[in-house]
Amino acid sequence: MPGNAPDERSPLLGTAQGHQLDDTLANAKPALAVVDEISAPLAAAHTYDDAEDPGGNEYDQDRRNESETGKLSSAAILRVVVVLLVGAFMANLDGSLVLATHPVIASEFNALSLSSWLFVSFNLAGASTQAVYGKLSDTYGRRPMLMIAYTLFALGCFFVGAGRTMGEVIFGRVVSGCGGAALNVLGILVITDLVPLREAATWQSGVNLAATTGRSLGGPLGGWLADTIGWRWSFLSQVPVFAIAIAMSMAWLPAARARAAPSAAEHSQDESSGLASHQQNGKAPKVTGRGLARIDFLGAIFLALTILCLLFPIQMGGSKNFPWSHPAISGLAVATLLLGGLFVLVEENWAVEPILPMELLRQREVLLLYLVAGAQCAAQLGLMFSVPLYFQVTQRSSNAAAGGYLFPAVAGNAVGAIVGGLIVKRTGRYKSLMVGAGILSSISYLLLLLRWHGHTNIWEALYIIPGGLGTGLVQILVFVGIQATIDPSLRAPAMSCLFIVISVGATIGMAAANSVTMNVMKVKLEASLIHMGLGEAIRRQIVDRASASVNYLDQAEGQVLSAVVQAYIDGLSASHLVSLVCSGLVILGCTFVNNRQLPG
Repeated sequence: MPGNAPDERSPLLGTAQGHQLDDTLANAKPALAVVDEISAPLAAAHTYDDAEDPGGNEYDQDRRNESETGKLSSAAILRVVVVLLVGAFMANLDGSLVLATHPVIASEFNALSLSSWLFVSFNLAGASTQAVYGKLSDTYGRRPMLMIAYTLFALGCFFVGAGRTMGEVIFGRVVSGCGGAALNVLGILVITDLVPLREAATWQSGVNLAATTGRSLGGPLGGWLADTIGWRWSFLSQVPVFAIAIAMSMAWLPAARARAAPSAAEHSQDESSGLASHQQNGKAPKVTGRGLARIDFLGAIFLALTILCLLFPIQMGGSKNFPWSHPAISGLAVATLLLGGLFVLVEENWAVEPILPMELLRQREVLLLYLVAGAQCAAQLGLMFSVPLYFQVTQRSSNAAAGGYLFPAVAGNAVGAIVGGLIVKRTGRYKSLMVGAGILSSISYLLLLLRWHGHTNIWEALYIIPGGLGTGLVQILVFVGIQATIDPSLRAPAMSCLFIVISVGATIGMAAANSVTMNVMKVKLEASLIHMGLGEAIRRQIVDRASASVNYLDQAEGQVLSAVVQAYIDGLSASHLVSLVCSGLVILGCTFVNNRQLPG
């Protein structure tokens, strides 16, 4: 393009337009991590400047079939997509695998009450680091950051598989979470660097298919591995796969370097436009950062600490070591407010490129859509967390069978996302469909609350389908709603914030479901044991063993076994009530969303 000759430091699409597009898509992709399969139809709906120059990057010699315009051949692009397919498949398989096997993993360490931390730690790490990866890849290139992400994910899987304590396993999940965040961000960036967005939809659909396949197979496969060779090998076996992906990345990904620094004219223009924008808002402009200065490390740290302090009381409150009256619970509540305030101060006053611009949160419509997305994720992830445990308790299902019961929800999610995108494309409206999605999900949680009381047959197991459908619909409709509401200049941070909201909602949902299940189970079991006339010491021993490992059901007998099973059923029913309340918040939030007509 005139005046912007690409050099060796340019990204794969080394233009100002490419830079803005990268930031938007880097954050839009992870925001839809729960519904990856809809990304291709959405991408196809966008327009793209076909005149964008692919830049003058250095490629390996095996790319000698490139055209004179600098674009990769289809064969070279296919090799790149294969690298991304591995990451998308394995990352999504890992998530479903943990959902299916978390009871047996935690039970091995007699820490069943802590099983939700296998998810909380992963999502917390991802929410804290995903916004950083896009900026780092702008500075150092896509390939090295993708290789780092694969390495972190593999290391995390190794730490989980080799963990000797629950703490070591959770640490491994944190490491994997730091890598998993980048896989979502960088996958879409690499593709859109290589091809125009109109073609990217086609290539991305293959990655989405791999992600959906991984989510579908993860539960049954992880359960089968846990039943045959042990759950540890379901993680250790991922390490060589990611090692192969790293080697493929070195061989096949273009060796793009850091972004070129902007010219003096561009820098002056950026400052002038920034000054005008901030003068309209009545604020002094912030100085634009370069390189690492663009990355809001301090904001990410305060955000992670705020979420951690929020989740710990939800997860641990009411337990034997941390009753609700414990000073740590109230102290963490205060710390949550203080750290949240510091996060707001950093984002408002000091961050060069904040991960969560405060002007977004001043828009009522955006806040409502974030509430809807977070509440729906909390509701659905609470359900999916409880499903494997329910069938392992009530039917003593194998890990493979328990994981297989998650498939209807995964399939419903995929169908809901696709149907939602098609309906919005045809009608141009999303509010009424969003309300309907909330009602659909509520029906699912209500059916579980009323009907899942043990001896659940195969048809009743399908009650989780409406929850998956509703979640797929809500996620895609929230994405569309935010795009239609915000100023285009805020699109990238808005999508980044949406991903954070989804991650936080998911972690809160799983932590709340686990906490409610275990606390209600203990109360109900204690009451049943008292009714049997058992002494305090024996009651305490039974409650502790039942709450520490699901395998205690293989040792209990007679009335005690029946009491433990019924106590778990009551606890899991209470967790469905939590999902139902969250779904009610979704419906309430949707009713206040503006009924917009999308253009053209």
